[in-house]
Amino acid sequence: MDYSHQTSLVPCGQDKYISKNELLLHLKTYNLYYEGQNLQLRHREEEDEFIVEGLLNISWGLRRPIRLQMQDDNERIRPPPSSSSWHSGCNLGAQGTTLKPLTVPKVQISEVDAPPEGDQMPSSTDSRSLKPLQEDTPQLMRTRSDVGVRRRGNVRTPSDQRRIRRHRFSINGHFYNHKTSVFTPAYGSVTNVRINSTMTTPQVLKLLLNKFKIENSAEEFALYVVHTSGEKQKLKATDYPLIARILQGPCEQVSKVFLMEKDQVEEVTYDVAQYIKFEMPVLKSFIQKLQEEEDREVKKLMRKYTVLRLMIRQRLEEIAETPATI
Repeated sequence: MDYSHQTSLVPCGQDKYISKNELLLHLKTYNLYYEGQNLQLRHREEEDEFIVEGLLNISWGLRRPIRLQMQDDNERIRPPPSSSSWHSGCNLGAQGTTLKPLTVPKVQISEVDAPPEGDQMPSSTDSRSLKPLQEDTPQLMRTRSDVGVRRRGNVRTPSDQRRIRRHRFSINGHFYNHKTSVFTPAYGSVTNVRINSTMTTPQVLKLLLNKFKIENSAEEFALYVVHTSGEKQKLKATDYPLIARILQGPCEQVSKVFLMEKDQVEEVTYDVAQYIKFEMPVLKSFIQKLQEEEDREVKKLMRKYTVLRLMIRQRLEEIAETPATI
């Protein structure tokens, strides 16, 4: 990657700019940190505009569940294939043509009800047992239950059916209830979006919500740069998250970009963040020390103005005692 010397400016926010040369130095450090990984960033020149693009890691920091778009009611939801089902590449005919939907492949079906001569089934097994026959021949074996026979031995009870209805699927490591379309991201878990340095904070938010088909408005959320010290800096609507990430440095053990609710999070300045991780007794001792220091400063000011008051009164008395000259 060519990091040539550049002198023009690159916008990094409203009325905020950084020299292209300085940004390239940050970018070089960033890419060295992620060497050999897909988190490396690329840059290009497009119509005299410097553009950086790549993946941005965003951590979930939501406290409330969010809504996912429901699937079309007319669309048939197919269950996941079982271990004995055909692979997706097996739906092609011998001539490469696609077979019609729901066409059962022509395979040899071993009827459990009527085993061939010489094969003895255990006496304790019912004629509709679901155990497949075991043979040494290299052919695909199936029981009748795989084709059209109902499994009578696995009838679900009403409680089991209710449990299945309440089943929560996992999407990208998060939980999704397919009936209520409620999405519960695990706090601190990481996802990523592919963006470029010209995309503002609202654009990145919309891209992330669209990736997971989230119905909530982007106006409900905000992006924060959260430091391990506890400092939280909200990215403004005019900021460029990818540029902000580059300037913060690549190490996510120092700072991370979080998606959070606007009304649930307050910004924490660096001065306040210094005291966040202290325990209550230590904080109380700090307050006591500050109170003592304040008392000393107040007494010092009182002594100063007391002396000034005495000096002024003394001077006024001297002027009053001096006879007026004609």
